[in-house]
Amino acid sequence: MEISNEIKTQVLVQALPYIQKYYNKVVVIKYGGNAMINEDLKNAVMSDLVLLSLVGIKVVLVHGGGPEITEMLKRVGKESKFVNGLRYTDEETAEIVQMVLAGKINKNLVSLLHQHQGKAMGLCGIDGAMFQVEKHKGDADLGFVGDVTAVDTAPIQVALQNGYIPVISTVGADDQGNIYNINADTAAAQIAASLHAENLILMTDIKGLLRDKDDENTLIPFVQVSEVPSLIRQGIISGGMIPKIECCVESVRRGVKKAVILDGRIAHSILIEIFSDEGIGTMFY
Repeated sequence: MEISNEIKTQVLVQALPYIQKYYNKVVVIKYGGNAMINEDLKNAVMSDLVLLSLVGIKVVLVHGGGPEITEMLKRVGKESKFVNGLRYTDEETAEIVQMVLAGKINKNLVSLLHQHQGKAMGLCGIDGAMFQVEKHKGDADLGFVGDVTAVDTAPIQVALQNGYIPVISTVGADDQGNIYNINADTAAAQIAASLHAENLILMTDIKGLLRDKDDENTLIPFVQVSEVPSLIRQGIISGGMIPKIECCVESVRRGVKKAVILDGRIAHSILIEIFSDEGIGTMFY
């Protein structure tokens, strides 16, 4: 079906206030899940990012790559080990994580953005000592899994000031040169807070926060960060959603205007979120 010129004009006019609102502002997008595996969705995401960049929005892309790390470990005959849902990372696995994330995946995404006529620059947390990292402290020892304690935004700012989309893989190193695997959600939240971003977007494989996790029609569109502890107590926020939502809460408390968990399985979900009042997914504010 051919779209009329009138409809095309209406779409552009309706997008104008949002373009003005976000012009010269930073939007941090954590990219992962099905949108990273499905080729059609991947191309939709790349075209969205290029469009945002061309209308003057400063886009920062932070990516994970769990499935590809698992695949590479299989190839070298190494079994993936998880503790409480988090990947245990010994020294050899940390080297493979660095190779896959900062090498293969990062450069493929940069290349794909260039194919969509965008300008992109690949970075990781080691570049310019961007991430200050310490070993993850928790109930269980996860090996070379790190937490970002501070972000030096200078390398990101240099890329943005020169019109590039920074594409950041979440690998870091400590002062002794030990390589650490870093959770991409938490890294994205730290980056967004350090850049005083307008918006943090976490792309997932679910519709957002659901009141009933088995019913996608129970989406909760808006959540105040003060409501989160109560939602955890009620069991509405549980399991793997807890760390994701804690990232959103942390970023908002540190000055990010809003954080959104959205469904990366929907093509152009980023544009729907940014260029409409209704948005998509669950917004934390």
